[in-house]
Amino acid sequence: MRSMASSAPSRGIVAIVGVGPKLGRCIARKFAHEGYTVAILARDLVLIGEGRTERLSRFADEIAREEKAQVFAIRIDCSDSRSVREAFEGVLSLGFVEVLVYNAYQPVPWHPTNFTDVRIDSFEKSLAVSSIGSFLCAQQVIPGMVDRGKGTILFTGCSASLNGIAGYSELCCGKFALRALSQSLAREFQPLGVHVAHVIIDGVVGPPRVMAGPSTCGEIDLRHSSPTRLF
Repeated sequence: MRSMASSAPSRGIVAIVGVGPKLGRCIARKFAHEGYTVAILARDLVLIGEGRTERLSRFADEIAREEKAQVFAIRIDCSDSRSVREAFEGVLSLGFVEVLVYNAYQPVPWHPTNFTDVRIDSFEKSLAVSSIGSFLCAQQVIPGMVDRGKGTILFTGCSASLNGIAGYSELCCGKFALRALSQSLAREFQPLGVHVAHVIIDGVVGPPRVMAGPSTCGEIDLRHSSPTRLF
């Protein structure tokens, strides 16, 4: 777990699960910019994106330095209950988690896969990361949120959360399940002060715009989206 200390008072703790070089990284930067202590969690401590390899800890140090915030890098395998429990032992040791952002999913090939060619282990992995992982992470933070009568959980979805797409059954089934979980949690915990939302990003996330500053990093760039690849 890596961090850079800040002298500025923190607004609270946000845990962002599923941090990569694009959306997850920019979500972390935004929360750090707003004064939160940030825990960034990913399966791989070494991330590959935009043609280069970077370490998760480097993301943490970079955001901490630029935003003068506390940022912690923690490994998590969302498909493994023990890994989730151990990761959140580290997160919860920081204090009350006010916000959980669940952005993890199992990558699938850009090209459609014939249904009869989908491997059962690949299908199970996609379901595990999208649905079981979100279930496990939410269970870690909801008790504390209910005790305090406040908290926010954000799940990221996509076009596959709403519509079945030919050739992408493993992605769609996992995303459908995630949407169902978010709706169930919203109806159960909204009366107790916990806000749960399922945010559908209906487009391809491109690199940050050249002119964008830290507070606008991560805007969805629909100029690079394709009608057949909106997920």
